Amino acid sequence: MREFIKPYLLSCLVILLLTIPGCKKEIVPKAFYPRSAHEAYQHSLEQANLSETALGHDWIRAGEEVLENSENITLPFEADFYWNPNSADAAGYRFFVKRGIRVEVEIGVFSADSLFLFADLFRETGDTAIRRTHVATADEETHRLVFEPRRDSYYALRMQPELLRGGTFKVLIREFPSIGFPVKGKDSKSIASFFGDPRDGGSREHHGVDIFAPRHTSVLAPSNASVTRVGEGDIGGRYIWLYDSKRSMYLYFAHLETQEVSRGAMVTVGQLIGTVGNTGNARSTPPHLHFGIYSNGPIDPIHFITETDTVPDRIAGDTLSSFQKRKNFPGFFVDSSH
Repeated sequence: MREFIKPYLLSCLVILLLTIPGCKKEIVPKAFYPRSAHEAYQHSLEQANLSETALGHDWIRAGEEVLENSENITLPFEADFYWNPNSADAAGYRFFVKRGIRVEVEIGVFSADSLFLFADLFRETGDTAIRRTHVATADEETHRLVFEPRRDSYYALRMQPELLRGGTFKVLIREFPSIGFPVKGKDSKSIASFFGDPRDGGSREHHGVDIFAPRHTSVLAPSNASVTRVGEGDIGGRYIWLYDSKRSMYLYFAHLETQEVSRGAMVTVGQLIGTVGNTGNARSTPPHLHFGIYSNGPIDPIHFITETDTVPDRIAGDTLSSFQKRKNFPGFFVDSSH
């Protein structure tokens, strides 16, 4: 019986092998993980073979080209424009932002139909291999985007609606200081000594700004932070150190008259932490606050606290990419009457 079973099993094995198309290892396609809603939408067009249609091809090409040919603007900036739903439009703006500034982008959408508007922010890297990196995406419902750069750099904002959707759009891009002013009732006009000014006959540089105010004027926490040190020294006099974990930086307050917080405490933006004085090596000068920011060394606080112009001078800007201009789609306008 065993001798019969062996050939039977062998013949079954041969038949099984002959019915298998091959013994090659199965290759599983790499999973696609989109970095943004725009990238996910483009992938869906490709999966549905819509990228091979004229309009789908134009949509993908417009989104790519507008990043290469974004309009150079200065902030604040405001523009109104119209996108024809039968075209494949995209808009791009390129602008420079200093560290310490908070940029707010607001996009108004006025369309008869509901639509997805893809608004993405990219930072230029200076690398020839990877020229830009995706930084942020506007909220899908409010079409609002807020960001604070960690370094001085050029940024590009790309906006593009989904296929066969259009209407009138408005974009407003503004700059704000990223943290609050540290002296109550004062602003940048009260700064009389700046970062980098010579000290001790030029042997060292000033690592902060001096904000002059009457003695006992309230010194306020510019951001939510933790108190890391409270003490007194020959140079800074009575001082306080805060740590802003959101921005990974230390805030230094010197020459204080009084200190109103203790080490280990958590403070919120606008909270009283001390008062203006002239302790330490500032005894021969009028009362003022020395305010410094440190993150891997001292950095200039001026852009973090100085008020900015938030009202655009005009409404302007030709938002179509050069590709779309060549296509000469009808219905585009820019309102520059403001």
